[in-house]
Amino acid sequence: MAYIEINRPISAIFADLVNQFTALVRKEGQLARAEMSEEIGEIGMALGLVVAGGAAAPSLDDSAAGGGCRLGCGGSCRRLGDGVALLIGVALLVIGVRRLKARRFVPTRTIARLQHDAAVAARQMRNDHGIPERAA
Repeated sequence: MAYIEINRPISAIFADLVNQFTALVRKEGQLARAEMSEEIGEIGMALGLVVAGGAAAPSLDDSAAGGGCRLGCGGSCRRLGDGVALLIGVALLVIGVRRLKARRFVPTRTIARLQHDAAVAARQMRNDHGIPERAA
């Protein structure tokens, strides 16, 4: 059980309140920045997949055509290369788009933590935390 000094001056209580509130806001800001940084990293990865999917088809197509000519396969190798390039490109695009759609650009952990902090503060204000009221 925490020790609570009952005979503290109002100025000390207010100073303590301001210090604790400042520390809380600072920590919540750090949590929000960390969470948003994580989100931005995930968005970057998804956008990278979309760009790679869009760029994969032409580059894979060119390399497959060159390989077909060197092997002497002619048109059949080119069609096979086109199909493989298209499949890889579409797969990358679909994965990237799904990741983008799945992302909620909201710091959910920070919001949950703030809601918890508000509930604790409300409980403290109601004085239902087990500390008896001072006699007036």
